[in-house]
Formats: sequence, C-alpha cells, structure tokens
Amino acid sequence: MMELTREKNKLESWMSVKITGISLPVYLILLLVLILALSVDKLPHNILGALAVLVLLGNLFHFLGTKIPIVKTYLGGGAVFCIFASAAIATFHILPDSAVDLTKDFVNHMGFLDFYIAALITGSILGMNRDLLVKAAVRFIPVALLSMVSCFFAVGLVGMLLGNGFKDSVMYVAFPAMAGGIGAGVVPLSSIYAGSLHTSSAAVISRLIPASALCNVLAIIFAAMTSKIGENFPKQNGHGILMKIDVDLNQPAPKLDIAKMGVGLALSIAFFLSGSILNYFVPKVHAYAFMIIVVFICKAFNFIPSYYQESAVMFNQLIVKNLTAAVLAAIGIALLNLNVLAQALTWQFVVLCVVSVTVISVAAGLFGKLFGLYPVESMITAGMCNNSMGGTGNVAVLSASNRMELIAFAQMGNRLGGAIILILSGILIQLFMI
Repeated sequence: MMELTREKNKLESWMSVKITGISLPVYLILLLVLILALSVDKLPHNILGALAVLVLLGNLFHFLGTKIPIVKTYLGGGAVFCIFASAAIATFHILPDSAVDLTKDFVNHMGFLDFYIAALITGSILGMNRDLLVKAAVRFIPVALLSMVSCFFAVGLVGMLLGNGFKDSVMYVAFPAMAGGIGAGVVPLSSIYAGSLHTSSAAVISRLIPASALCNVLAIIFAAMTSKIGENFPKQNGHGILMKIDVDLNQPAPKLDIAKMGVGLALSIAFFLSGSILNYFVPKVHAYAFMIIVVFICKAFNFIPSYYQESAVMFNQLIVKNLTAAVLAAIGIALLNLNVLAQALTWQFVVLCVVSVTVISVAAGLFGKLFGLYPVESMITAGMCNNSMGGTGNVAVLSASNRMELIAFAQMGNRLGGAIILILSGILIQLFMI
C-alpha cells in the first residue's frame, strides 16, 4: 500500500512540473509534434516554423538550466545553458540543417532580434523613473568610457608580457571585444583593418570573431557569478536599479489590458523606425543608438502621456516573459559556432579575453562607485555588456544576471562605446603601420 502511495506521489509530482506554464506531459507532446515536423521536412520556412523551434527548444533548455546543479547556481542557470545547449545542437548537427538555416534567416534577415530589442528598449526607458533615468545616464556614460580605456591598456600590456605584443593584443582582442557585436562592430572593424593592411575583410574577420565570441561567453558567465556574489553585499547591489535615488520606485503595476499591449507594439515599432530614419541620415551611428536617444528625450521631457507609457511597459513585459528563452536559443543557434570558438583557444588568447572581461568589469565597478552608481549594476552594464556581442549579447548578459530592466543603459554604453572604438581603430591602425 505504501509502495502504491509513493508511486502515486511520484506520478503527481511529475504531472505537476510545468515548463513556461505548460504541464510536462503536454510539453512533451508539443516537442513530439516539432520532431515529427522536422523528420518529414514539413517545418515551414517562415516565422511560424522559426518560432516553433525557438520557443519549444528555448524554453526546454532554459528550464533544464534552472535545475542542473552548479549550472543553476554558478554558471548562469537557464540563460547560459539555453545559449550553449542551442549552440551545441546546431554546431554538431543534432538539429537538422534546414532548421538551423531557418533560424539564421529569422535572426539575420527577418528582424526577430530587432523586434525583441525594440520592445525591450521602449518599455524599459518609458517604464523607468524619469529622475532616475536622467541622473543615472549622466553618470553612466563616463563610467562606461573610462572602463573601456582601462580595458584597452590592460589587454595591451598583458599582451606584451605574454609575448603577443601590444598592437596585436588590442587590435585582435580588445577592439573586437568592445566594438559592439558582429554586424555593427566586427564587420566594419574588419573593413577598417583591411583597408590599412591591404588585404580582404574576409581574411581579417576570422581573427576578430573569436575574441568577440569568447568575451561574450565570459561576460555572460561573469554576469551570472557577479549577480550571485552581489547578493552577499546588499549595500553594493541595486537589484536592477543603477543608482540610489530618493523617490519611491515601487510603482503599482498597470492593470492588464489587451488593447494596451497592441498600443505598446505600435509605439515600439514607431520608435524603432525613428531610429532607422535617423540612421539613414547618419549611417555611422547605429539605429539602436538613435532609438535610445529618441525614447530618452521623450521620457526626459514628458512628451509621452502616461497611457502610452503604460502600454509600452505592458508590451515589454509580454515580450520578455514569453520570448526571452526563444531569443537566447536564437543566439546560440544562429550566432555562436562552437567550432570557430574552439579553433582560436590558445592559452594566450584565452588569458587576454579573461583579462579584457575582468578588467572592464572591475573598472566599471570602481568607477561606478566613484560616480554614485551601484557597483554590481555598474559592473554588469558598463563592464560586461561592453564586452558582449551587441544587442544580442546584452540580452544574454542581462538575462543571466536577472537585470533585463537595464537594457537601455547596456545599449547606450554598447553603441556609444562601439562607435568610439571604430573611430579610434581607424586612427591607431595608421599609427601601428608606421
């Protein structure tokens, strides 16, 4: 009788497990449907097929990452495990090539990440306390820039000690790590190098991507560890708030309104388009940077009525709650090739990447403290996010540290810092060639 009771309890416990609100038996049925569609090559090559892969696999991997010992505690939990598990099934062809190609197309050409980041930026800025936003931004920007300067010299000097040379260390580790990702950073950086070195961009980019990728990976893991360790230092930890301010930040959540979510969608699209329009006139400044500026101005000067601000926040919450795991899976499948990463792993290269992420993070914490920011938040946003792969890297870093509400500051430092790196690289490459 007792044995029967134990078995019944085990069954009830198994049945009570939920992955993103779906009971485990039902989730397994959904996965089976996906596997059957892949096996008979009936996964549609459109948004529906891509979301089927990313939502179902992303939420599964994220759930597993929150349950695996050590991973859940010290290595970023669901966010990090989701990225690496997704990268592994793509790199080692466990996931069919057709699904991998679809995901890459969805990420690189259909604007999935733009959709997610637009909702994130709009909702996070408009949902922020106005006084906090203005006061924190003034302090955050110099902290981010000073941290990048520290990283530049540290990587160069350690490179000299390792026999790698100052020039090669900053050109092929520090700069690609801080350039702001692949599309807006490594690609134009490779063109700048190619022009001065009289070679092709393709020959240069293969030396730049590994540093961007490995520093991004280290930044994600370091962010998770910093968040965990930061729990032991309450005075240094803002728990997602960049600086202390004497106002009540615990505003009541707006009442759920389906229509408002649609308004928030329209608002996010409009702000993203405004950034794209300004980017058309000034191509060297990324559309995300312009979008942040426009939303920032609208919030700082109270141009947006509270109804629309609440709508943007509500849509932001809808997207973050339901699509973050899918975005992390997309990063792993479409942007992180484990073979490319493994080929570059000489011990000198690994040491320089560790130095890059460590120094920029520690410097950000120290300068952040000096400028009145919480060190934990400053280390993550002004430090680790500036060694990540742009918008997608920021999402992964902030997700791993449970600080997604800081996306606006992460993007601010990433885009501004990346633009400065591109300008500086064009000057320094000429000096290095002399």
